[in-house]
Amino acid sequence: MSKADRYLEASVRQNTSKSYAAALTHFEVTWGGYLPTTTESVVRYIAEYADQLALSTLKQRLAALANWHQSNGFPDPTKAPKVRQLLKGIRALHPVQQKQAAPLALLHLEKAVAHLEDEVAQARAVGNMTALLKATRDIAILTIGFWRGFRGDELARLTIENTHAERYVGIRFYLGSTKGDRQNIGREYKTPSLSKLCPVEAYLNWIGAAGLTHGGVFRGIDRWGNISDRPLAAHSLIPLIRDTLDRCGLPSEIYSAHSIRRGFATWAASSGWDIKTLMEYVGWSDMKSALRYVEPAQQFGGLIRKNEG
Repeated sequence: MSKADRYLEASVRQNTSKSYAAALTHFEVTWGGYLPTTTESVVRYIAEYADQLALSTLKQRLAALANWHQSNGFPDPTKAPKVRQLLKGIRALHPVQQKQAAPLALLHLEKAVAHLEDEVAQARAVGNMTALLKATRDIAILTIGFWRGFRGDELARLTIENTHAERYVGIRFYLGSTKGDRQNIGREYKTPSLSKLCPVEAYLNWIGAAGLTHGGVFRGIDRWGNISDRPLAAHSLIPLIRDTLDRCGLPSEIYSAHSIRRGFATWAASSGWDIKTLMEYVGWSDMKSALRYVEPAQQFGGLIRKNEG
């Protein structure tokens, strides 16, 4: 690979690159398409799976095809009016209510952390290092994820080298590339030290117990207490979070990795944060993205009728 190719490859985020590769494999191998392709083939391909795949998945397939053609100097067949008309028809014939993860309520976060702290104390008392490490890590995942409003992929990409924590003061995270960061300049995220459910304490306790000095912040732990050299994959966070909440006696099945971010957004809105402040803190550039994470009731403020029964 040439130096230029490496820079061009770096312009596409790793997760996006993987999803594009999978989409192209589906087009060529599963459906039997050829690259470069035509608008007619694209229309037939999308129509073939219109009643099987979510509209968001179909759009992702189109984005992959568009990227391949543009990168290789061919006309983009996905930009034709016929493709836009097809998507409009699919939306009309296959309307689907967008599913949203339930927000992790602050009360549930408090219960989960209290339970995990009990697990830490019990594990320390009997010398169970595996249980101690897992509970300490899980406290850090929940508190950092909640108070920073991080998505699962952002939690998975945190590194010790780009994290600075000072006890009783605050914590700073730097992520080199984030969703919506078209210029790939990265961003720093700050959170103050808190009197309870503190993400700073949770982070320092975790890396201290694990003896970590570099690499990914959050990692897998095997049954013998061995900590992986590699960071957790973003897709592994959903089962991990659900398992954690299940251990704490909470309704884990309604939650996902997005529940943590939605929980923070709901808490912030109910605590009086205006939407502009919330967007700046979390890193949203689009108002629609922010409003999707805020519970509708919070948008009506003091007009919500209280139950007097």
